[in-house]
Order: sequence, then C-alpha cells, then structure tokens
Amino acid sequence: MKTIRVAAAIIVRNNRIFATQRGYGEFRDFWEFPGGKIEAGEDPRDTIKREIREELAADVTPLKHFTTVEYDYPEFHLSMECYLTRLNSGTVTLLEHEAAKWLAREELMSVNWLPADLSIIADLEKASFTLPEA
Repeated sequence: MKTIRVAAAIIVRNNRIFATQRGYGEFRDFWEFPGGKIEAGEDPRDTIKREIREELAADVTPLKHFTTVEYDYPEFHLSMECYLTRLNSGTVTLLEHEAAKWLAREELMSVNWLPADLSIIADLEKASFTLPEA
C-alpha cells in the first residue's frame, strides 16, 4: 500500500483550535487540521510553514510535536506529523478551503472530522497541557 507523508498544524489562539473544511475531492466537506504533503528531503516543520502560506496566506511557527498519526485509508496509508503551532499573523485567508472555525476543546466534536484526524481530537481533549498562545 502506498504511504503518503503529511504534516499538520494544530494552530492555537486564545485557547481555541483552528479547523478547516475541505472544499474538494472525495472528502469534501470533512474537517481537518491544515497542512499538506511533505516534499522529499523536507522537514515537517518546514512543510507546515509552506503549506499554511499556500493555503491560508498566513505565517506560523510550529512549536512542539504533538503526535504522529498512522491511518489506513482504503487507497493509501497516511503518516501524519502533527505540531502545536502558533499563528504569527493576525488573520487567515481561505485560499483552498471551503470554511474554517476556531473551536474550543469542548467544541471539537461539533464538526465532521476526517477519519485520520479523529485520534488527534481524542488526544487534544484529554491532553493536560496549556495550549500555546500567539
């Protein structure tokens, strides 16, 4: 089975977590953490910075590795490096996503997450850390 390596940003501001809604493809309308494919030789933190610039026209700093998700979709295996991330610029502009929301921890399950992202939600809900602020 083909493996796709991606990096995802868990962007936190004012104790809320940023989620984006896909506007394309098989998983259109599902929610996810923004990010994208890791290019050959690229560090996952650099992937996050690049992808957030491309998708949201924003500048971020990945602060801390949070988790690695290994998930088997029917067509491929996903390996996703997830980082707690600070938004350095005040606003985001949706360039590729249908919608976005800032969710409190208790609101995380109010949206329909991609299957691979659900384990991140479970970890975020039970994590005993202070979320980094911008």
